[in-house]
Amino acid sequence: QVQLVESGGDLVQAGGSLRLSCTASGSIRSINAMGWYRQAPGKQREWVATFTSDSSTNYADSVKGRFTISRENAKNTMYLQMNSLKPEDTAVYYCNARIKTSIWAARDYWGQGTQVTVSS
Repeated sequence: QVQLVESGGDLVQAGGSLRLSCTASGSIRSINAMGWYRQAPGKQREWVATFTSDSSTNYADSVKGRFTISRENAKNTMYLQMNSLKPEDTAVYYCNARIKTSIWAARDYWGQGTQVTVSS
């Protein structure tokens, strides 16, 4: 069984910074891409950033230049450094990972989410 656990969400003022963490645990053979998504109240979940297995990164236009995704493979942990936060960044942030649990089995896993609230 695999589990993803996020942490780091908080209430912060506009212009402030937060760092989110996501740690995978369980029967993990390997982790391919990992990414962050977010869902604001009344809106659909949207993609924020991805860190691929070949260490390339991609960002949504709305966060490019402000957010930085990174990964610590030895700890099965991914981070999202969020700077210059805006009220529109307020959302529940979810961690996603494509994880292989055996030679034949790979699937996407999700964390439970962590709340980020940015006040104006």
